[in-house]
Parts: sequence; C-alpha cells; structure tokens
Amino acid sequence: MTTIAVGCDHAGYNLKKHLADHLEGLGYEVLDLGAHSTDRVDYPEYGAAVGRAVANGEAKYGVCVCGSGVGISMAANKISGVRAALVSDAVSAELSRQHNDANVLCFGERSTEFEVAETALMAWLNAEFEGGRHQARVEKLNALSGE
Repeated sequence: MTTIAVGCDHAGYNLKKHLADHLEGLGYEVLDLGAHSTDRVDYPEYGAAVGRAVANGEAKYGVCVCGSGVGISMAANKISGVRAALVSDAVSAELSRQHNDANVLCFGERSTEFEVAETALMAWLNAEFEGGRHQARVEKLNALSGE
C-alpha cells in the first residue's frame, strides 16, 4: 500500500482534510502530519514535516496545503530530496510528475476549488516520470541540495 504524507497550516486545513479523505477512500495509507484544525499555526513546520517523511522514506509522496500554497511549498523544498510543486490544475500536476519527478504536490486552498485539487491530485498520482531528457534536469535539481 502506498503511503502519502499530508500536511497543512490552518488556512489549508479544509482542503487537506478533503484530499486525505479522498485518498483513504481510494485505498492509500495517509500519514496526517497536521495541522488538525483551523487554529492558527505556522506553515514551515508542516511543509518540512511532509518533506522529511518523503525524504526519509516514511511516505512515498506528500501533499501540502496552505492558504496560497506558496509558503508550504517553499518549506517542503528546503528538505533535501524533495521536489515539491505548487500546482493549480491537472495539467500542471501531471507535468510536475512527468518532467520534474515531483514527489510532493502543493495546493493553495484560497485559490483552488476542491474538485480541481482532487482532479489534479489524481492526474499527478497516475502520471509517471518520463526520464529521458528530463532525467539530467532532475539530477541537476538534486545536486542543488547536495544529493
């Protein structure tokens, strides 16, 4: 069973919960790293927690949500081994996997409708890294963080 780590701040709680429930309904194991309510918290803690879970192999993939998606994607990307992509639709999600081998997907709850996020998440999970000409680019990304 594939494990997917999820995390959010207070502004991303409702979308994170929706996506986590959707994933569980599809048979994925969800590692919910918080936040667990709409009480104010700081996104760097949760983006980093999801990034660490992916980087250390506790989860195969990660999903992060904050109000805009920007801050939490920055936090996740600070973790070596993480390639977090902030997406707004199914096309950007699919391409982030195919071309960048993204292992963490990020959303902004304030700008992404739940159905759009669900569709994007499924496009990302169903896509595969194409390798080939993209492999060297991913290796260059990895080298930036010392991998």
